[in-house]
Formats: sequence, structure tokens, C-alpha cells
Amino acid sequence: MARRPVANPDAPHVLIVGGGYVGLYTALRLQKKLKSELKRGDVKVTIVDPQSYMTYQPFLPEAAAGNLSPRHVVVPLRRVLPKVDIVTARVTELSHAERWAIIQPVEGPPQRISYDYLVMAAGSVSRTLPIPGLAEHGIGFKTIGEAIHLRNHVLAQLDIAASTDDEDVRKRALTFVVVGGGFAGIEALAEMEDMARDAIRMYSNLRAADMRWVMVEASDRILPEVGPELGRWTAEQLRGRGIEVKLKTFLTSAVDKQIELSDGESFPTNTLVWTAGAKANPVAKSTDLPVDERGRVKGNEFLQIEGTVRAFTAGDNAAIPDLTKEGEFCAPNAQHAVRQSKVLADNLVAALRGKALKPYRHAYVGSVAGLGLHKGVAHVYGVKLRGLAAWFMHRTYHLSRVPTFNRKVRVVADWTLALFFKRETISLGSIEQPREEFVLAAASDRPVETDVVKSAAK
Repeated sequence: MARRPVANPDAPHVLIVGGGYVGLYTALRLQKKLKSELKRGDVKVTIVDPQSYMTYQPFLPEAAAGNLSPRHVVVPLRRVLPKVDIVTARVTELSHAERWAIIQPVEGPPQRISYDYLVMAAGSVSRTLPIPGLAEHGIGFKTIGEAIHLRNHVLAQLDIAASTDDEDVRKRALTFVVVGGGFAGIEALAEMEDMARDAIRMYSNLRAADMRWVMVEASDRILPEVGPELGRWTAEQLRGRGIEVKLKTFLTSAVDKQIELSDGESFPTNTLVWTAGAKANPVAKSTDLPVDERGRVKGNEFLQIEGTVRAFTAGDNAAIPDLTKEGEFCAPNAQHAVRQSKVLADNLVAALRGKALKPYRHAYVGSVAGLGLHKGVAHVYGVKLRGLAAWFMHRTYHLSRVPTFNRKVRVVADWTLALFFKRETISLGSIEQPREEFVLAAASDRPVETDVVKSAAK
């Protein structure tokens, strides 16, 4: 690989906080639009993110269900952004007035870096509630690590249930609870139930009817993004698969893995998945940037941060006015984030070159959701689809959105192989404790000190 040119010390430095949708797509476009400047070292672009990859979150359910390889739903930043500096660290403090940020690397002391232009694209984190037992026993579904952990965990529960005669242990293992009826919750629930239904056929002493899947949603409907009609249809489809859909119901406690619901029901489970919403990354509160009551950075129609110069924002951590809906803000989803990043990069380049900025305007196209293999729901451009057609549209749309040709080919390859071979339903939970076997082996090789030996030593 050719060595990157040394940047001119006076060259403008663009700092991108976050390597998610907005961070990656913005950097990709800057890499293209500023190709000559980056080659000469006349401009420098840096991404700071705790991870060295971007996760394409709409494919997390398929990765968790074994339809896609986990490595194929993430994009390595250093590979696709050779002209950009990638710093694996977390921003802990930022002063845009003085143009500096404090970053905490994975190891070592904090560092201070200076910049000239800022892109605040820190994204969002899971929004939790102070429910007893939730922090101790809940599993999130926002990162690739959480998705693969959930897959291994669910399959391990089948192993537990098949290896015991204790009815209470079996019921606890085969009860699965998902809280949150939005896209993340419904797709995670549907894909995992579909995978578990396939896997349980290999157990001679278990049946699909032995499993209990429970969806808990506080509002009166699920999948509000696809509209009331398709939301009701989805609920009916899930119930037809034996999944309990509890609406207007809250989780009140999960202490000792005992689920307590607002409708009075109580039951034990080893699996509690929390997908009840997200919130803006709290890093914005450690800056001098303006934030709203929900912790989002305030931006205008040009994706500039309000009251600042040379600062831009977009994505889940930003409050951007929706010019197609008066008085509303753009929804925190991939559809807006990908398009916003393009406009943001163009406006940043325009700012560097002293040209006029253009506003961000995008009318919401609609939504698609997968409900397991060959099952889905979609509401796109006013057209409502269900079943196989919606599932095909879901896959087609997200394939078109996955960054880089490399990842598109790998995803298609996974799907093609799945046409001819059954998916693997093996729990690899041991990879989460990779040293356990070694520690046990080392312990068995230690000499045993008997009372006689101890006395002799004295």
C-alpha cells in the first residue's frame, strides 16, 4: 500500500466523531470529492470511534439468525477509507469554540487533538429504564456483539432444555421475552423464533410447541413505521406462529430472571431482550455544542450545528428539521442517515471552497421489515406488501444500501448458499469465555497440597 503523504501543517483538519452510517458515508464522499487535496496532503480527515468498523444494523437480525456471516454485516473502516486516519478511541470531551477534543484510546492515557472542521456523528445508544433486574439480565440488540451473543444464547437454551428432566429448568430455558415492538424488536424476535424453530427439529425430546416467545410492547401497536394496517397484520402473523404479542403492557421487574409484567403475569426466563428504543449518544452532553431536551445536537436544514461555524451534524444524534413535514424532525433511521451524509459531505466541501451550501430535503420513502425466512412486511411509496414479496423487497433494498461492492457480493454469496444448504444452528457460546478450558486444564496440573505435605513443609 502506498504511504500516505505527510499533511501540510496548515492544512484544514476535519474531525468526524463516530464511524457509523453518517461517519462512514461522509468520509467515503469526502475521500471522493477531495481526492486531489487528500493526495497532496492539503486536507486531513480523521474518524474517531471505539470500533474500527461500521455495522450495517438492518442486517443484525439475519446475522443473529445465521442467514449472514457476522463479518459480512460490518465494514472495516481502514480498508474502505485508505485516505482517512482511523483512531480507535472514544471522545470524552470536546470544545468547538477552541477546536479541540479529548479522546480516550482503548489503552493508554487520554489524548488531545485539534481540528478545524467538525462532523458530530456519534449516533445513538440503547435507551434503558430503571427497571429492577434489567441491567443485570437484559440483552441489547444494537451491536454485532449483542446479536451474536443472543444467537449463541438462544441455541444454548435449547441444549439446556434437552439435557434435563427438571420441568422448571426446561420451562425457564425455553421461554424467550423481547421488550419493544419497533423494527429492532420485531425483526429480532421473528428471526430468532424462525431459527429456533429450525434448530429444535434436531432435538428428539423437544418440540416447537415447548417454546414460549413473548413480545412486550407498551403502546397499542407494533411496527408503527409501516402504519396501523400492516402493524395489525404483522401482530396476527406472529400470533399465528404461536408468539404472544402483549400490547399496552410494561416490564416492571426482572429480578433473579423472574419477569413481572404490568398485566399481573409473572414467569421465569433465562432470556430477556431489550429493544425498547434508543437515545442520542450522551457524548454530546460533554461538549459545548447546543443540544435539545432529548440530548440531540441541534442542526439546521444545511446540516450545520446551530450557532456555530465549521461544524456539521446528522444521523441519530442530530435534531434536523424535516423540510417535507413542517414542524417535525427527520426520523433517526438509516434512510435519512445515508442521504444526510451525502449532503453533509457536499456542504463541508463547499465550506472548504467558499461556496454556497444546499439544504437537506428528503420525503420518507417508507419501511420494510423481515419476519424470518421468506416472510416480511413493507410499505414503500404507498404500496403495501406482505409475505414473500415484502421479504424480497426487504432484502433487495438493504442489499442496495450496504456500503461497498465487496460487502454486497459477500452478502449475496451467503444468501445463495442458503438456497442449497440449511443454516448452521450451533451454539458457540464458549468463544465468549475463551480461556475457561485452559484455566481448568492448568488447574488440574497443579500439585495437590495435602495436610501431610503442608506439615512437612512446616
